[in-house]
Amino acid sequence: MDNIASLFYGFGVALSAYHIGLMIVGVLLGILVGVLPGLGAPNGVSLLLPLTFAMDPVAAIILLTSIYWGALFGGSTTSILFNIPGEPSSVATTFDGYPLAHKGEPTRALSFAFLSAGFGALVGVIVITLLSSAVARFALKFSSPEFFAVYLLAFCSFVGLGGASPFKSIVAIGFGFAFGAVGMDSVSGSLRLTYGFDELLAGISFLVAVIGLFGIGELILTVEQGLELAGIRARISPRDVLSAALAMPRYWVALLRSAAVGCWMGITPGGPTAASFMSYGLAKRFSRNRDKFGTGEPEGIISPETADHAAGTSAMLPMIALGVPGSATAAVMMGGLMIWGLNPGPMLFVERPDFVWGLIASMYLGNVVAVILVLATVPLFASILRVPFALIGPVIVVICFVGAYTVGNHTFDLWLALAFGLVGYVFKKLDYPIAPLVLAMVIGDKAEDAFRQSMIMSGGSLSIFWSNGLVATLTCAALVLLFWPLIAAGLRRLPGLLSIRRGTPAA
Repeated sequence: MDNIASLFYGFGVALSAYHIGLMIVGVLLGILVGVLPGLGAPNGVSLLLPLTFAMDPVAAIILLTSIYWGALFGGSTTSILFNIPGEPSSVATTFDGYPLAHKGEPTRALSFAFLSAGFGALVGVIVITLLSSAVARFALKFSSPEFFAVYLLAFCSFVGLGGASPFKSIVAIGFGFAFGAVGMDSVSGSLRLTYGFDELLAGISFLVAVIGLFGIGELILTVEQGLELAGIRARISPRDVLSAALAMPRYWVALLRSAAVGCWMGITPGGPTAASFMSYGLAKRFSRNRDKFGTGEPEGIISPETADHAAGTSAMLPMIALGVPGSATAAVMMGGLMIWGLNPGPMLFVERPDFVWGLIASMYLGNVVAVILVLATVPLFASILRVPFALIGPVIVVICFVGAYTVGNHTFDLWLALAFGLVGYVFKKLDYPIAPLVLAMVIGDKAEDAFRQSMIMSGGSLSIFWSNGLVATLTCAALVLLFWPLIAAGLRRLPGLLSIRRGTPAA
């Protein structure tokens, strides 16, 4: 009840014309940042952070979080319309969002994405409001073994719950680990897989890889198919938005499950990208329409978007309560707090309750503003598909290469984007899943660091991953998912084997 009272105090701080205006401006800037490939929420917040140095901390954090919400919403726009993720965490949205738009229903696809994203964000803020103190105590239990177990669980979920061949999923994860290992080893300081290229010392940018894998790779396939995209001239009607909104309740199981996955991965932190992939895998595994996934199934849009925004919102909690950022964007914001003279942690709730609860209240308001603004612009975004591909194709190429160059201002990144475009093309032609590769690139280095730190702590003994109930539960769950294809095959054969054994004496 104390948290609820504090929340009402926060609404008193956030509900002013000045702060509402900042939310609107921030969301619009964030949508722009999220739509443009190569920027994304972390880069967008970093670029705009200097604008807040002269502002009051409460107003500054409201502006930055609004940019964050807008970028999360905007990231799904290019994922659905162009199959180019504007955000790393929007990659899973391309799997069914783009096919649904491809069928001639771009407004419906975007509406499902935005409405489910708003629901996920709302659940994330409610979790922050109600469980801030309890989550702070729980997160203190996490160390390197627990972090590695969470990452392992994300990887194994693709092997056990993914629709692709387990072998192909493992191969894709292996490629992701290899790409993620390029550069300087953060533990020993030695160089790995650079092959004499000085440009690879800092590693391969994930955004450059994603732009190549999904943007350029998809363009190559489209050219091969004759420059024809079905549904480009789809008629846009506001009725599609209302129809999608009325259809949302029938997916309540996917909404709640994905929100739970997102909150868990945001707080632990597994991150929005891992949350969206894991949620998509679970949805595909347990859906009655699993065969329709990848062809424009609404649940394949709703699940990753809900988890993505729930995780992105929940990641703010450990940053505020513990000073441990749950995402890259949260880390940038934490740097802003320190510049403003604020120290993230439990004492922040005591020293600056106006800041903490004003921020939490602004999350409610900012997400409502974001949903309204993106829904209002759905027809505008969807109308882009009316442009013939012969015109829009070169524009996408330019956007991809400009986005790749913007990441680090290196010409070498253009060649990397092209190389990853060829990798994406080959993977799609051979029916290898790209999602596990992307996931391994995103959190592979974190998983490696957590594993090596765990080995140092235990003197090289794997028993550390069963050293307490929490890490043991996570590790066992991961192993069950890893071997689930074999377990499921054994369970399917078990009734036949039992019947044969029962029939043997009678024969």
